[in-house]
Amino acid sequence: MAEKTIAKRVEIVLEGWLFSSRWLLAPFYFGLALSLIILLIKFMMELFHLAAVAFSSSESDVILGLLTLVDLTLTGSLLIIVIFSGYENFVSKMDHSDDGDRPAWMGTIDFAALKLKMLSSIVAISAVQLLRQFMSLTTVTPEREKELMWLVIIHVVFVVSSVLLALSDRIAGGGHDEQPASDSSKGNGH
Repeated sequence: MAEKTIAKRVEIVLEGWLFSSRWLLAPFYFGLALSLIILLIKFMMELFHLAAVAFSSSESDVILGLLTLVDLTLTGSLLIIVIFSGYENFVSKMDHSDDGDRPAWMGTIDFAALKLKMLSSIVAISAVQLLRQFMSLTTVTPEREKELMWLVIIHVVFVVSSVLLALSDRIAGGGHDEQPASDSSKGNGH
């Protein structure tokens, strides 16, 4: 009898430690939030560079500069999705229900939706990178052709992976038309 009581106490303590270990992820999300500052610095550098050469640049150079800004913006958006959704799914619920500035999707993205949003963002970033490469193409050399071929293959892999992940999530959900995560009831995101 005493052995079962001791074993149960040990189990409770171990489970408590395991449950508390989720807080070890918090510094990772804080680091990602700080990395947004680095991304902002790079964005501002690109923006100032684009503004400085706008009058002397060709149309395609301006478009390439704008695509760089779009790429950095998509990357920042991906970071925000990972930070908020990851923190709420794996560490702790953020309670900002009285904040009118809270994004509508916050607190409603579960892990499956997070994977899909991440892959969608990666596909968009990949597409922008691919478009930049094609737009900067001046002459086609065998090396450049091989590089572009691999960029297209990688992009297609991202697209196919996204479609397969969406299909597998739909099949796992029973194939029923479920409400999107943003329209579902405001759960705790866990």
